[in-house]
Amino acid sequence: MFDRQRLELIEGELIDKMGQKRPHIDALTLLASWLFQVFGARFVNLGAPIDVAPEDNPTNEPQPDLFVLRPDYSAFRSGTPQPQDLRLVVEVADTTLAFDRTVKAALYARAGIVEYWILDIPGRRLLVHREPRAGQYRSIVAYGEQESVAPLSAPDSPFRVADAFPE
Repeated sequence: MFDRQRLELIEGELIDKMGQKRPHIDALTLLASWLFQVFGARFVNLGAPIDVAPEDNPTNEPQPDLFVLRPDYSAFRSGTPQPQDLRLVVEVADTTLAFDRTVKAALYARAGIVEYWILDIPGRRLLVHREPRAGQYRSIVAYGEQESVAPLSAPDSPFRVADAFPE
């Protein structure tokens, strides 16, 4: 068996996505399972690259933990999803919270990605970013374990934050 190194290109540097610890894996699995139920397996991608704003593309090819597509995955057999193809982008943050809240949030906001979630494992909360304008999200709301939030593209399907944290 070989050890597969996951790299992503951010601001012209190759970033090692490092091995995932059990809390990250568990939270990612639970959130992905919920997204599959809400949107269907043909619309949810795990750890695949996306394109960002044209001015950022030459030096950036992020690989979010999860994202939800507008058309199903068959539309991207020979290309990378563009920002307008994305309903929701999700990062699961165990040790990368500061990076995900600053560098990645700015990158996704500049691309006009309409909704960006960060599942903050140590804080046991979900940070929901919406309304991208001028390279930043105008709305950032933190939801605690006792709260729920629905994606903009599935307003009748609330996600209970506690469901991402197995006890």
